[in-house]
Amino acid sequence: MDIRKTVDSLKYKGISFESGLSLQEIDSVESLYDIKFPPDLKEFLCIALPITNNFVNWRDMSEGNIRSIKDRLIWPLEGMIFDIEHNEFWYSGWGIKPNDLKEAINVCKNEMTKVPKLIPIYSHRYIPSQPQEAGNPIFSVYQTDIIYYGEDLLSYLQIEFDIKKYSDIKFDSIKHIRFWSEL
Repeated sequence: MDIRKTVDSLKYKGISFESGLSLQEIDSVESLYDIKFPPDLKEFLCIALPITNNFVNWRDMSEGNIRSIKDRLIWPLEGMIFDIEHNEFWYSGWGIKPNDLKEAINVCKNEMTKVPKLIPIYSHRYIPSQPQEAGNPIFSVYQTDIIYYGEDLLSYLQIEFDIKKYSDIKFDSIKHIRFWSEL
């Protein structure tokens, strides 16, 4: 299913859309939030901008919405910090966990600057910014409970809105994303 057909199917499911973002708007958003949309997300957002609750309204430049998007961008990090503090989470690729909690959190914050940024799409579903190519998987992120929720953007949207079943995900064909796929 292509992007336009997916948008039509989502409209049928009750998702509201505005006209797509212009390339100038995309550039402004990427600059404001220090992100880079992967090509398929960029194409989707240029065709149609979903504005139904829980989608990110990238066009809304109100102070409250900007803060909300910034909060969603740091939410994966905050979830990891929470699990370090309360659930003894530690990623083995960071080395031995420091005994000092503040030091452990600092290691986490530093290491997270080295991994692909996650860009929110809908609720707690995210797409990695890297690699900068189409077909990145979608992750459901809730603290360190991170699972695949679609092989790619269109597959994810079909699954999220009951056009396709979660059980139809082809897990063996999902692109590996540094760090995130390992969690």
